[in-house]
Amino acid sequence: MKKPEQIELDLKDVEALLERTKAVLPPEDYEIIKAMAETIYLLSQSVDKKAASIRRLLRMLFGAATEKLEKAEQEKKSGSSGNKPKKGHGRNGASDYTGAEKVEVDHDALKPGDNCPECLKGKVYEIKEPKKVVRITGNAPLSATLYEMQRLRCNLCGEIFTADTPEGVGEEKYDARSAAVIAVLKYGTGMPFNRLENLQQSLGIPLAASTQYEIVEQVAGIFDPVFVAMIKKAAQGDVVYNDDTTMKVLELMKEENPARKGIFTTGILSTLENHRIALFLTGRPHAGENLEDLLRQRTDRSPPIQMCDALAGNVPKTFETILANCLAHGRRQFVDVAENFPQECQYVLETLAGVYKNDQAAKDRQMDAHERLRFHQEESGPLMEQLNTWLHAQLEQNLVEPNSGLGQAINYMLKHWKALTLFLKEPGVPLDNNVCERALKKAILHRKNAMFYKTLKGAQVGDLFMSLIHTCSLAGVNPIDYFTALQENAVEMAEAPENWLPWNYTAALPSSSS
Repeated sequence: MKKPEQIELDLKDVEALLERTKAVLPPEDYEIIKAMAETIYLLSQSVDKKAASIRRLLRMLFGAATEKLEKAEQEKKSGSSGNKPKKGHGRNGASDYTGAEKVEVDHDALKPGDNCPECLKGKVYEIKEPKKVVRITGNAPLSATLYEMQRLRCNLCGEIFTADTPEGVGEEKYDARSAAVIAVLKYGTGMPFNRLENLQQSLGIPLAASTQYEIVEQVAGIFDPVFVAMIKKAAQGDVVYNDDTTMKVLELMKEENPARKGIFTTGILSTLENHRIALFLTGRPHAGENLEDLLRQRTDRSPPIQMCDALAGNVPKTFETILANCLAHGRRQFVDVAENFPQECQYVLETLAGVYKNDQAAKDRQMDAHERLRFHQEESGPLMEQLNTWLHAQLEQNLVEPNSGLGQAINYMLKHWKALTLFLKEPGVPLDNNVCERALKKAILHRKNAMFYKTLKGAQVGDLFMSLIHTCSLAGVNPIDYFTALQENAVEMAEAPENWLPWNYTAALPSSSS
């Protein structure tokens, strides 16, 4: 049996076909044809929905590839866009190795002022920029130094004399930087404690997983004041982003008959005074409940702009916010069904691409919030108005089946249109929630590698470190240097933690005042 030719029919076409056949077929044959046509139509709709669901599942499992428009994809396949990168593209220069140990090597036969051995008349002088050679060696993430202090015993009285420990060695086995490295490896890069234990063991510097947790738990107690100060600062944000991802906490999973079964890690990203603060909170509360707890610490009680997707669980119940919804989520509804409705989705995606192009232009021109608002109203406002008219026409003129994948995508956009287009009405409103979703990848990375937290206390330790690490990343600060400084200045930090936030801690260092 050869493959049947594929045709596209909407519900009106099917009904018209059945009316025509009703006039020429016996009633019993007509009922069979009607049942077959309705079955085929329902199967077609189910397959379309299932294909979109499978694409969503694949995106959840393997991550989303860059969502390009069809035209860009065709250019990529044909090889017409882009040139081959130059040789050496992407390599790091010597200046990129800021953490490398620097060794100055003098010339073995010459020094500045000596006669030139080539011409015998001139004198050599030192070139300001030396030749640089980088050599990389393999070491354990945590290295160790074994000090062997000589011991002497008197042959007459038996008294033992031991050499003094070298100056600067200290009393603690694990220094501040080693604790910082463990915390960043675990909560910044997703390396589980047992994996680091195996690596250290194979390199001859054992470090038990239980010891690693004891170290980070102790350090978390030291960092708690600055974490509390960072939470209070985040509560004052002008724009707050929030979202949830699922998490496993064995202690909570073992509870009998809990009021709520779900366990989540909430990501909250707050922007204030050109600073961005990332917070992670793990437990049973949803993102909206965690945001409400945060905003209770807001001093002026004015409603901030909130960016999130359209889930009801993301919105605080009692604290008012200026709600904006993620335009990327609305766009994604059409990306999922683009294979089934290519022309219609192409129009939507190209329109939204114009809006994002305008937003990038506003960033490139370094517009303030009010200038950006006026620019979007002038450039993006007509685009969104045309899109709104087109979306309504698809449903009102019965150009699309409301229950189809495309119909559901259109209904989603129209239902949340006010929140999706708030960037055209309020200054400072972002287009999407992508910055929060990128932040949540820290928690997702931990979930993929470590699988779960054992206790709620362990989850709180992870939340603290992830919050500090990602806030450091947003501020362009090295988290290992930051954690080391907090430990070495723990007393001063506890007295005035607001002076030791990632973006201002260097000014509080003792060396800064001298």
